[in-house]
Amino acid sequence: MPVETSGVRTCEEDREDSDARVIARSRDEPEQFAALFDRYADVVHRYVARRIGPETAEDLMAETFTTAFQRRHTYDLSRADARPWLFGIATNLISRHRRAEARRFKALAKVPAPVHEEPVADRAVAAVGAAAVHRELAAALAKLSARHRDVVLLVAWGDLNYQEAGQALGVPIGTVRSRLNRARGSLRQALGGSDPTAFREADTHA
Repeated sequence: MPVETSGVRTCEEDREDSDARVIARSRDEPEQFAALFDRYADVVHRYVARRIGPETAEDLMAETFTTAFQRRHTYDLSRADARPWLFGIATNLISRHRRAEARRFKALAKVPAPVHEEPVADRAVAAVGAAAVHRELAAALAKLSARHRDVVLLVAWGDLNYQEAGQALGVPIGTVRSRLNRARGSLRQALGGSDPTAFREADTHA
C-alpha cells in the first residue's frame, strides 16, 4: 500500500531541484529562497574574500543574496543554474570596491613568499587562496583593467566556464574569449612567460 506524503519537501527532493525551480517557487513563497543561500553562500563568500579580503566579504556576500532576492522576479527561469547570476551580482558589487581590490593585490605583492614554496608557474590561480597568492601574480592582477580582471577571476576563482562568465557579465561569449586572451597575455608577460591561470581548456567549446 503506497504511503501518502505530506506537502513537506524532503532534503532529497530539494537537492534534485534546479536553482530555477527554487527561484520560481520563491516568488510566491519567499522563504524558499533560503535554499539558494544554503547552496551558494560559501562559494560566493570565498570568491569575494579572495578579491577584496575577508573583512568585507561577509557583508558583500550578504548583499549579493539580498540583491538576488529582490531581483528574483526578473530571473530567467530557462537557466537552471543560478551561479552565473549570483557571481554577476557579486562582481557588480565588487566594482564599488575597485580601489580596495587593487590595494589588496598590491599589498599581497609585497608579502614575502614562504620558504620552499612552489614556483609561480607551477601554481594555478584556481587553487590558490587569497593569503597564498604569489607576489608576482598579485602584482600582475593589480595591473589588469577591471573588465579583464573580472573575467579572469570569474573563470579561475568563480569556477565558471566561458558561457557562464558571459552570462555573469552580460556580454557575449566572444567578448569573454577576447578579454580572457588579453588578460592571459598580460599575465604571461608580467610573469616572464609563465601562465599560472590553469583555465579549463575543455570549456572553450562552450
